[in-house]
Amino acid sequence: MDNQTTVSEFLLLEFSANRELQILHFLIFLVLYLTTVTGNFLIISAVALDYRLHTPMYFFLMNLAMQDLGQASVIIPKYMFNALMNTRRISYSGCVAQVLLYVFFVGSDVALLTVMAYDRHIAICNPLQYEMVMNKQACIQMVVSVWITGILYAMLHTGGTFASPFCSNIVNQFFCEIPQLLKLACSDLYLIEIAVVVLSVLVGLGCFIFIIVTYVQIFTAVLRIPSAEGQKKAFSTCLPHLFVFSIFLFTVCAAYLRPTSNTPSQLDLVFTIAYSMVPPMLNPVIYSMRNKDIKISLSKLLGLR
Repeated sequence: MDNQTTVSEFLLLEFSANRELQILHFLIFLVLYLTTVTGNFLIISAVALDYRLHTPMYFFLMNLAMQDLGQASVIIPKYMFNALMNTRRISYSGCVAQVLLYVFFVGSDVALLTVMAYDRHIAICNPLQYEMVMNKQACIQMVVSVWITGILYAMLHTGGTFASPFCSNIVNQFFCEIPQLLKLACSDLYLIEIAVVVLSVLVGLGCFIFIIVTYVQIFTAVLRIPSAEGQKKAFSTCLPHLFVFSIFLFTVCAAYLRPTSNTPSQLDLVFTIAYSMVPPMLNPVIYSMRNKDIKISLSKLLGLR
């Protein structure tokens, strides 16, 4: 292929050529996707319909659920369709859209998790200033900034990824993942995107360091709380957030920074599934299991006692 315009479609990785296994993979991904959609939709509904959850923390949590819902919906339905129809194809424009939307939701996710850490820091370390600092207008501005940052970040990555012509259209991944697409580049323009990826990982690590420092201060303040119930409530809102972000960041770094091979790797697949499918599915479970208010709201929403 001499230039980029000759690539009209890409061929994605199929886990197996066996038709029975393809149907099995379809069913597995269907269960994972329905679990993700149901959990995040319940979080969104609970926060939107329960006026007692109209606070900054739950407002951010609702936006996180929307981002997780979008992140899963960008990649999983396409793979399920391919597995069901016994095909590997995705159009060039479809691949561009997949990269743009997926990076948009992931970038927004990281920014929002950082904002959520700041929110918890103010709530626990400076409770008397919380209502003044985290007022309604400030929260809306933060969320709008998160979404705008995500789309600009996605446009930067998408432009860098598809700026170079491709010498092949065989992607060794079940969706259009940036490291796998860069392996197909024919010119040195792909080095620009590699620099952007490295910069992005450094920014992600910076966010992680900020969150760690924030939580060290939070835990120090929590240990000063005289009541055990107060400590339990503070830990229940902080530990899930730290756990989710840690899983996401380390799996992304493992997937994007380790050298990619020319043949499909089981390890690459494991890391990709870990950062692309596990966090969106586990976030609602982790937050609802550790949060009494969410449990009560979900029980009322589902008509449970």
